[in-house]
Amino acid sequence: MYDLIGDIHGHASELKALLTKMDYRVIDGVWQHPERKVIFLGDFVDRGPEQVETVQIARGMVENDHALAVMGNHEFNAVAWATPDPQNPGEYLRPHIEKNHKQHRAFLEQVGEGSELHHSMLDWFKTLPLYLDLPEFRVVHACWHPKYLEIADKYTNAQNQLLPEAWEASAREGSEAYEAIETLLKGLEIPLENDHYFLDKDGNKRTDIRTKWWETESLTYRDLAMVPGSEIEKIPHDPVEAHILPGYDGKKPVFVGHYWMKGEPAPLSEHVACLDYSVAGDRGGKLCAYRLGAEAKLQKENFVWVYRC
Repeated sequence: MYDLIGDIHGHASELKALLTKMDYRVIDGVWQHPERKVIFLGDFVDRGPEQVETVQIARGMVENDHALAVMGNHEFNAVAWATPDPQNPGEYLRPHIEKNHKQHRAFLEQVGEGSELHHSMLDWFKTLPLYLDLPEFRVVHACWHPKYLEIADKYTNAQNQLLPEAWEASAREGSEAYEAIETLLKGLEIPLENDHYFLDKDGNKRTDIRTKWWETESLTYRDLAMVPGSEIEKIPHDPVEAHILPGYDGKKPVFVGHYWMKGEPAPLSEHVACLDYSVAGDRGGKLCAYRLGAEAKLQKENFVWVYRC
């Protein structure tokens, strides 16, 4: 069976502590378990102090068949940052503006921008599938959305990896590929009406809210909004039209990361679990895993975590 691990963001010490807690050991240089495998939910890089080691641990496990992994938005952004824009000479698919550089600077400094190691890691990021749909469960970094999964399939191969020729469209704002990748890797966002806005955790002005896409009841913008607690009063209580949310069919569990959850880890519903518990945030952050067994409904007691060092 599998142990699913949420966003690591360069915290290799916590990753090693979590693997040890789950009885994984290093054999011939690779972390492994005699009976179980890891599935990484993406976001290996940006923010933390040990980003190169984090990628090396995960990549070694995947390449030696002791783990699987999906792409996070930070891996997608890393590739787009380094990929020239064929339509705009001298520019890149992810613009080299200060906001983007600030988010990505720590990785570039640690890996050595343009180095052989940097290019090797980017090549590996390109091999990561956008999602996994396995017989017992599903995995995607941010949002399981049937409409956008169907669109994404036009731009991926049989292993759900982005086709080489699809990167430009996937990074080009306004294209259907861009909208699909944004939703799968960053979550379902809906625009606020009537000039409402809020500030995200980095102080950037936002007019779209990231939603609790798994909810199925009739809800308001404020009910659905995933925004800093200090900003929630800025979100109106106007109702959201039901067709905007995909909900979740509940046919099997789905695991996501991405959302910087707080508190004690627990399922979001019987069939949806988020495993990002803010290890790259404050000192109360956790690196979280879910130890999957044969259960039909997700269980709180199957969450395992270590605190940020």
